[in-house]
Parts: sequence; C-alpha cells; structure tokens
Amino acid sequence: QVQLVESGGGLVQAGGSLRLSCVASGTIFSANAMGWYRQAPGKQRELVAYITSGDNRNYADTVKGRFTISRDNAKNTVFLQMNSLRPDDTAVYYCKSWRLGTEYWGQGTQVTVSS
Repeated sequence: QVQLVESGGGLVQAGGSLRLSCVASGTIFSANAMGWYRQAPGKQRELVAYITSGDNRNYADTVKGRFTISRDNAKNTVFLQMNSLRPDDTAVYYCKSWRLGTEYWGQGTQVTVSS
C-alpha cells in the first residue's frame, strides 16, 4: 500500500520561508514522478511544482524563482523549499506521486502566510 506523508507546514509571516517534506512508502520511489499541489479555500487544486524520475523540474509561474522542488531517493522523500512567501501562497499543500497512469496523494499540510 502506497502512503505519502507530508510535513513542514505552518504559520509564517510574509517574506518568510518554509520547507515541506513528503515521505513515500510502499512504492519504488525513484521511478515515480513527484509533485506538490495546493488548494486554497474556494479555489481548485493547482500544480505548484513537479520533479520527474530523471530530475527534470517544472514550476507554476506564480512560484518560479521562489520555490524549489528536490528529491532524495535514498530517503524516499521529496521536498519543497518555499522562500519569499506571500499571503496568496496560503493553502493546503498536497504531495502527489505518479507513474504509468497510477497516482497517489498525501493528506495535505496547511501553509498559512500572514501579512
């Protein structure tokens, strides 16, 4: 059974930083693409960033230059370093893993950025 467990969310002031982690179990982590999504109240879930098994990375325009996604295959963990946080980054952040048409989601971690 595949499980994804996020951590690292919290309350931070605008301009601050947070680092999210997502630990995967029950899957061949290194073979999976991994991504971070977020959902703000009243809005649809949106892609923030993803990283492929080959370490190719892609970011939403709204976070380019501020967020960095990385992975540690030895620890089955994907990270999202978030710098220069803004109030509109406030959302529940979800980790997603996918490969060959199968996807899995974590339970989410709340990020709140105060102005």
